[in-house]
Amino acid sequence: MCPQAAGGGGRAAPRARSVCRLLTRRAHGFYARDAGVAHRQNLGLLRQIMCQESTKFKNVWTTHSASPIAYERGRIYLDNYQCCISSIAQEPRILYQRPKCSKSEKIEDALLLECPLGEMLPSPSDYKPSLIVLTVQNWLLRLSADSGEILEKIYLAGSFCKFRYLSWDIPQEVMVVKSAQNKLPAAARQAGIQQSILFYLAVFQVLPLSFIGMLEINKKIFGNSVTDVAVSNGILIVMYSMGLVRLYNFQAISEQAKNGIQDMKCCSLEPDWIYFHPDMSGRIIHVGPNLIKVLKLKEVKNNTDQTEVAEDFTIVANRENCVNNTVTVTASGRVVKKRFNLLDDDPEQETFKIVDYEDELDLLSTVAVTQIGADGRAHLDFHCNEHGILLKSIPLLESWDVTYSHEVYVDKDLVLHIEQKPNRRFSCYVYQMVCDTAKDDECSSHEKTERVFCKKGGRIFEYI
Repeated sequence: MCPQAAGGGGRAAPRARSVCRLLTRRAHGFYARDAGVAHRQNLGLLRQIMCQESTKFKNVWTTHSASPIAYERGRIYLDNYQCCISSIAQEPRILYQRPKCSKSEKIEDALLLECPLGEMLPSPSDYKPSLIVLTVQNWLLRLSADSGEILEKIYLAGSFCKFRYLSWDIPQEVMVVKSAQNKLPAAARQAGIQQSILFYLAVFQVLPLSFIGMLEINKKIFGNSVTDVAVSNGILIVMYSMGLVRLYNFQAISEQAKNGIQDMKCCSLEPDWIYFHPDMSGRIIHVGPNLIKVLKLKEVKNNTDQTEVAEDFTIVANRENCVNNTVTVTASGRVVKKRFNLLDDDPEQETFKIVDYEDELDLLSTVAVTQIGADGRAHLDFHCNEHGILLKSIPLLESWDVTYSHEVYVDKDLVLHIEQKPNRRFSCYVYQMVCDTAKDDECSSHEKTERVFCKKGGRIFEYI
């Protein structure tokens, strides 16, 4: 205890108590002028500015490609990760261009690996961001994110399975490499042989890359209706064709078992999906075509030994004008009954397509799409991550066809929309936050904005 605080009252006592609180905070690593405090304050201000009604997001540049486009933390990758472009600048800036590779070196998937804090790493290059990539020949490579140089190489397996997907089990610590769905040759299927193993999962520790183990997803163990599988935060998530999701290796659910199986009551062509919230809160996000449920684990009332999955909040699609009556009456008074109901993911109704989390601003982002005829319109919404309250809605200017593949990324004041069109035509639309003025408002559409075309690194870019 500080001596000034023990010595009595007077005007010195409040000052002494303040000094004691300051020393206690410093002992726990809190400093009034440290970089972390300033960074958090700046992010708080940025969040407020982004969610203001007067703030707009403008499409500042666009590019097209004949190969897939990927995005990771301010870097846009083109030409199968051979070309890296900064997304932060007002106009495109090429960071590096790797030489062309053969088909056997084609990259299937990639993850950005950033340096963990407070750990001694084996190599100086480990302290800089790197890109872990999976090639078509089952090679796992670690590349420098700044230059594209190969830092590490691991061969995964022989010809018994084809690995295709990368994901995090524990972000920046444990990685999962997932195979394509295992299928028997046509001759074996015609002979009546049934395939029991659907997927293989290989688990790796990163920095340095080291193998932990391999898991088979077998129908004999998990059931014949298994459709997909994922791993997150030590939880094996198994999805089934009847709309069920099962969570394994989680004691509070698998052993003490209440509402552990969630059923999204919807009728749709596309399946619902479920995953653990990326904010590490332990909550669960369950997404259907017109409903997003954020679930949490809590103790059962009057039974502290049992836990249950309970609803934290829901986000509902805007379908105020939707009429789906099974019985209608004609002008002549004849009653007509519909033979089928409108699907919950019918494209003419507003439908959720993407749900993501912006960790630095603590915002839950959703993309909802409505398509009437050939014209589809989408909007990106920011919701309060704690309560689900709608804070901001941003229209995407380009048309959105629900039959194409789409990805949307939110990275602080930046929004990217990556689209795959027929015949392997890919487009990337980059939006940046701008303060609204009358001039900006008048130029908010493609038709009224003068756009410039430039060529960099053999590629054509279109920007304002």
